[in-house]
Amino acid sequence: MKKKILAMVVAAVMLVALLAGCSEDGMSGTVNTDGSTSMADVMGALTEAFREKEPDITVNYSGTGSGSGISGVLDGTCDLGLSSRELKQEEMDKGAVAHVVALDGVAVVVNPKNPVSDLTTEQIADIFTGKITNWSELGGADAPIAVYGREDGSGTRTAFEEIVGVEGACVYTNEYGSTGDVIGNVTGNENAIGYASLSAVNDTVTAVKVNGVAPSEATVKDGTYTIQRPFVMVTKKGVELSEAAQAFLGFATSAEAAAYIAAAGAVYPN
Repeated sequence: MKKKILAMVVAAVMLVALLAGCSEDGMSGTVNTDGSTSMADVMGALTEAFREKEPDITVNYSGTGSGSGISGVLDGTCDLGLSSRELKQEEMDKGAVAHVVALDGVAVVVNPKNPVSDLTTEQIADIFTGKITNWSELGGADAPIAVYGREDGSGTRTAFEEIVGVEGACVYTNEYGSTGDVIGNVTGNENAIGYASLSAVNDTVTAVKVNGVAPSEATVKDGTYTIQRPFVMVTKKGVELSEAAQAFLGFATSAEAAAYIAAAGAVYPN
């Protein structure tokens, strides 16, 4: 459904562009972005919409993880880093500057056949640190819990562990290199639990309530769903962006981008 809505929004933008003409100011160039895999849908929506505004600017996206994206912009190997967590102090000390594009809930997901649908933050912490190891302890089946998560350095993992209060203490059955891998493997295991960007959750998994609150655009925006984090574009202090990169960053952080961000399943922050 999200993909269909996103396609309809982009189609509407294309129609407006055809009626209005082509490029707004004739800019051209290439913008290289690198980082968070959780931002894939948001980046897809933003780049499609921006292409209609500036058809001679190419925006490239590489999903290698938040840590890699931040390192890339600091090292000068990409124009914009992409992070699905807040910047660390040591990254800011090296010159990293955060530009918040969207907000995203980190959904705790289980297999649709699992009857457990509501967990407290404390129960989630106990599952991921190995204190609770069987679903029967939570009103589910008498079966061992398979705990799935992201690899070290992932923005989703960092945000989840910090918010839940289990940083460095998680006991994972398996770790995966992308949000899609976590969702796919929870889909394939009735006894699995994992976490994933809310913008990437589909009907192959169930996002449980946390402290009685279901993750949604509304509950992320009003703060009642507490496991949430920012989607950030990162630049380096003192390094001037190209005209093309500055134009894309300006578009992505403007009110004009709100509809595309929402269509991608995330929340415009303002």
